[in-house]
Amino acid sequence: MGGDGGCRFGIFASTSLRLVTSLVVLSTALVARAEFPPIVNSQPPGEGPISPEEAVKKIALPDGFNATLFAGEPDVQQPIAMTFDDRGRLWVAECYTYGGGPFDTSMRDRIIILDDQDNDGRFDKRTVFWDEGEKLTGLVLGFGGVWILNNGRLQFLPDKDANDIPDGPPVTLLDGFNAKEVGHNIVNGLMWGPDGWLYARHGIQATSFPGPPGLPKEERLKLNCGIWRFHPREHTLEVVARGTTNPWGMDYNDVGEFFFTNNVIGHLWHVIPGAHFRRMYGEDFNPYLYELIDQHADHYHWDTGQAWNKSRDASGKHGELGGGHSHCGGMIYLGDNWPEEYRNAIFMCNTHGRRINQNKLERHGSGYVGRRAPDMFFANQPWFRGVSLKYGPDGGVYVSDWVDLGECHDHDGVHRTSGRVYKVTYGTPETPPADLDVGRLSNDELAKLQRHPNAWHARHARRVLQERADAGQDLSSVHREMRELFKSASTDPQRLRALWTLYVTGGADHDWLIEQLDDPSEHVRSWAVRLLVDRLPVSPAAIDKFATMAGSDPSGLVRLYLASALRRLPLEERWAIAEGLASHSEDAKDHNMPLMIWYGIEAAVPADPKRALGLAASTPIPTLRKLIARRLTGRLKEDPASVDALVRLIAEQESAGSQQRMLLGMVDALRGWRTAPAPASWSKVQEQLAKSDDPGVRDGVRELSVVFGDGRALDALRKIAKNTKETPDARREALRILIDSRPKDLVPLLLAMMNDRIMAQTAVRGLASYDDPRIGKELVNKYRRLRHGAKEEAVNTLVSRPVYALALLDAIEAEKIPRQDIAAFHVRQLASFDDPKLKERLQDVWGIVERTPEEKLKLIEEHKRLLTSERLAQADLSHGRLLFKKTCATCHKMYGDGGAIGPDITGSNRHNLDYLLENILNPSGVVPNQYRTSVVVLADGRLVTGMLGRGDGDVVTIQTATEKIAIPADEIDEKHPSKLSLMPDGLFEKLNEEDIRDLIGYLSSRAQVPLPEGEAEAAK
Repeated sequence: MGGDGGCRFGIFASTSLRLVTSLVVLSTALVARAEFPPIVNSQPPGEGPISPEEAVKKIALPDGFNATLFAGEPDVQQPIAMTFDDRGRLWVAECYTYGGGPFDTSMRDRIIILDDQDNDGRFDKRTVFWDEGEKLTGLVLGFGGVWILNNGRLQFLPDKDANDIPDGPPVTLLDGFNAKEVGHNIVNGLMWGPDGWLYARHGIQATSFPGPPGLPKEERLKLNCGIWRFHPREHTLEVVARGTTNPWGMDYNDVGEFFFTNNVIGHLWHVIPGAHFRRMYGEDFNPYLYELIDQHADHYHWDTGQAWNKSRDASGKHGELGGGHSHCGGMIYLGDNWPEEYRNAIFMCNTHGRRINQNKLERHGSGYVGRRAPDMFFANQPWFRGVSLKYGPDGGVYVSDWVDLGECHDHDGVHRTSGRVYKVTYGTPETPPADLDVGRLSNDELAKLQRHPNAWHARHARRVLQERADAGQDLSSVHREMRELFKSASTDPQRLRALWTLYVTGGADHDWLIEQLDDPSEHVRSWAVRLLVDRLPVSPAAIDKFATMAGSDPSGLVRLYLASALRRLPLEERWAIAEGLASHSEDAKDHNMPLMIWYGIEAAVPADPKRALGLAASTPIPTLRKLIARRLTGRLKEDPASVDALVRLIAEQESAGSQQRMLLGMVDALRGWRTAPAPASWSKVQEQLAKSDDPGVRDGVRELSVVFGDGRALDALRKIAKNTKETPDARREALRILIDSRPKDLVPLLLAMMNDRIMAQTAVRGLASYDDPRIGKELVNKYRRLRHGAKEEAVNTLVSRPVYALALLDAIEAEKIPRQDIAAFHVRQLASFDDPKLKERLQDVWGIVERTPEEKLKLIEEHKRLLTSERLAQADLSHGRLLFKKTCATCHKMYGDGGAIGPDITGSNRHNLDYLLENILNPSGVVPNQYRTSVVVLADGRLVTGMLGRGDGDVVTIQTATEKIAIPADEIDEKHPSKLSLMPDGLFEKLNEEDIRDLIGYLSSRAQVPLPEGEAEAAK
C-alpha cells in the first residue's frame, strides 16, 4: 500500500523488535523518575472553563443518544491522543509541553490508563504508565509494549508482562521527525492498518527526514504533509500519500479504505496509496506532477462564497455548513451500539464549530465521495476542543476534549489543567465481559472474533494473531478457519477480515492472492492487488495479470489500485498496465484516475518517449495527453528528437481537442522561456495548424511560435492586442504573450495602452519588465486616470526598480499618489533595495518601516484595548468589506471573494480578536519555511520579492503578493532568503481608527455584506 515506490526504504534494521525489547529488559535498569513538573496554565488568570459535570449536561445529541463524563480534570488533562488496550482500557497521551506556539520543554508529557471496571460509563481506576514524554503526539499498543510518537521519534516502550510498568526506557526506531519548526503540524497519530502496518500522519509546516538512528540524511525519507507507515517486524518505512495541510484524524471503513481529516483546503481525503493531494501551500517534492488531486468531499464546512445569501441569513447561521475549516480526529463508526444508519459514516471534531461533523462515504467513480450528513454532537459551550474519537468494545464512542478557548493560531495561552473524555452511547449498550482481555484468548477464539459485529474486537484479535505469527506460533487452525470464512461469508467486510487475517499471519501465499484477482467482488480484487505489491519486488506473474486486468476490469476501484501499483514497479514494467488503464474513456473525467495514471508513468516518460507518445496518441483521457506533452517538451534541450516526434504527432491527430491538449502541454512546459530552439518539423506543422478552425489550436500555435522565434507571430500578436474588434480576453492574452517574450521595442506599445481601459492593467504590469527612464514618469503622471486594478499594478511596477521607486516616493510626497494606495508589502519591497539614497528617502517620506517584536506585542495590546465589543458593534461592515478588498483580497479569500495565494479565511477562527490581531500585526511571528519570502535581484536591476518555487532548472517560479511569475534561471543575479512571511507587517499603518474598526468588524462578521453603494463597480 506504500506510495513512493522507488523512494521506499528497504529493511534497515535486521534485529527484530522482540530482540530489541528483550535486550532492553535484560540490560537496562529503570532510572528513578524525576518529580513531574508542576502543571502551569499560560491562559490569562480568571479565564477558565465550566466544570466537566456542567459541560456534559450541555451536550446536544440526536434522540436516543446519551453522553456521560468518562473522565475529567484533574484525572485527565491535555488529552492529545488516546487508544484502547486489549482489555478495553483507555490509554491517553497527555501533552503538557504544547505551548500554543513553541513547545515548552520545561514541562513533561505522560501516558495514563483509565479503566472503567464496572462499565458504568465512567472510569474507576487511573494509572500513570509513563511520564517522561516531550512533544508526545501519538500512541498505540501492540507487540509487547506501547508505540509512541515522542519528540520527533517513533519509539517503543516495552511492557512485555503487561503489568502497566515500562520494562525500560523507550527504544527509538525512527528519528528525524521535525519537532522544532513544525509547531502544531507535528507528526501525529498512530493506528494499525488491516494489512499489519503502523500508520501515522505529518503536517505541512516543516519538512522531516525520518529514518533509523544513525542513517545519513541523504539516505533518509523526505516527508512533510501526508500519510506514512512503518512495518513492525521488517522496520520498513514508506510514504503512503502526500499533500494537504495538517492531517489529524484517520480511520478505515469496513472494506479497508482509509480516509483522513484535514484543515483549511478541504476536510476529507481518501488515502489512495501513491496519491499526491492538493497542498495548502508550497510544492510537492516531485516537480513533474504538474497537477494534484483535490479533496474527496463534495462540500466544505464553511461558506466558500457560493450562493452565500441562500446558505445563511443576516443573523449569521454559519453553523448550517458545519462550523469552520479546522478538524481534529477521524472515526469511521463500525461499532455495534449506534444505529445502523451511522455505520461506515466518518465523524470528525470541528474545532471552531465546537461539534462533531458527519459525512457519509459513498462509492463514486474510481473511489469515494463524502456527502454532508447532519452534525452529530454539539458542545454548546466555547471551551470544547475535540481531538480524538474512538469506539470501544461495547460500541460506545469516546470523545476527547482538549478544553481551551483558543486554538493553534491564537497564542493566547494554554489551559493545561483541564481536559475531558466523554462517552456517547445509544440506549443501553451491551456490557462487555468483566474479564475482557483479547490478548488472552486462544487462537481459535481470536479467529471467531473476525465475525464480531463490532470491528473493535476483530481488529484487536487480528493484531494479536499477527503478533503470535511473528513469534513463530503454529496458526494452521486459524488459516483453515479464515479460508472457510473467506469462502462462505455472504458480505465483503466478513470476507475481507478473513483475507487480512490470512495475510498478516502468513496464510495468504502469492499464488492464492493471484487467484483472488478473479474474485467477483471488486473489494477482494482491489485488496489482492494491494497485497501483491505490498512487498517488493512484485512477481512477473502478478505484473502480467495486472496488465490483463487494466484493460478489462469493469471496476473503477480495481483500476484505481492498479494505477496505484504502477509506482512500485520497474519503469519498463509499467507501460502495459498504464496503456490498459488509459484506454478507459469512462475514466476521462474521474476525480482520481487521470492523475493516478500520470503519477505512475511520469518517471517512465523520459525513459521511453516512444511508448509515451504512443499512449498519448491512443488514450481518450485528455489530461494524460497534455501532461505527457508537457513532460517531453520540458526536456527539449536534452531530447529534441522526442519533442519533434511530439510535434509531428500533434499534426497527425484528427481531433482538434487532442491537438489543443497536447499544444497546451507544450505551452505549459515552455512558460517562462524567452526563446527555445524550434523542433525540426515545427515550421511545417505550424503552417498546417495555424489554419485550424479551432481557436484553441491557433492560440497554442501562436504562443509556441513566439518562443520558437517566429517574428511573424510577434507581429500577429501586436495586431491582435491593438485591434479593438477582438475580444478583451484575446487582446489581453496576446499582450501577455508579448510581455513574456520580452521584445526590446515593446515599451512604446505598453505606454500607449495605458490609455486603453481594457488593456491598461496588463500593460502596466508588463512595464515592470523594462528598465526605461520614461516609465516611472509616465506612471506617475497618468496614475490618477488609471482604474482600480491598473493603479495597483502601477504601484507594483514603481516598487520594482530603484529609479522608479524614487519617482514613487516623490509622487507620494507631492500627493500625486495617495499614501493609502501603498500596501505594506510595497513598503517592505522598497526597504529591500540595497540603495542608501532610496533607504534615506523612504525613511523621510514613509517613516518607520520595521518594528521590533516588543513593539509588535505592544501594538497588539493597544488595539485590543481599543477594539472593544462595544466599539466593534459600531463597525461599518460594508466599508470593512471594501477595505478587505483593497488590503487583503489580493492574497486571501473570504466568502468566495479574493485571491488564493494565502489560505481562505472564511472558516478560520476569525471571530477571535486575539487570532486576528496576532496574524495581522505579527504575521512573521511563526512562518513555515514554505511561506518565507526571498528577495530576488534580476540581471536587469529589477527586484522581486516572493516565495520561491522549485521550477524545472531552466525556469524559476516566484509567488509575489499579487501573482505567480516565471523567470528564466539565467536572468537571476542574486537570491536572498528571509524569515519573513509573504504577508507583511504594517497593514494598519495607512488606516485610521475607524478604518481599523470597520476592517476588523468585517473580518469577524458571520455573514457576507454588500459593498458600499457605488463602490461595487469601482472595486472591480
